[in-house]
Amino acid sequence: MSRVCELTGKGPMSGNTISHANNKTRRRFLPNLNEVTLMSDALGQSFKLRISAAALRSVDHRGGLDGYLAKAKDDELSSNALKIKKEIAKAQAAA
Repeated sequence: MSRVCELTGKGPMSGNTISHANNKTRRRFLPNLNEVTLMSDALGQSFKLRISAAALRSVDHRGGLDGYLAKAKDDELSSNALKIKKEIAKAQAAA
């Protein structure tokens, strides 16, 4: 399983570990990913997603999964999140 957020596209970054003696060693900074279950109000269904802690705060700020996906860019979303976004748009158009 890749270490990439399904909503924001955040992935590992690289940098240096710097010791007290100022030796530099390459290292990876991994995103803080959590597997959460988010509820869609339009579909009345819950979805299990692997997202970063920052993305979870953004989802709460925008008023839930439906509000977040409505404003999210398609190129940042995973294929699973893109399917959910299209289902929600279809359900909102029908209502």
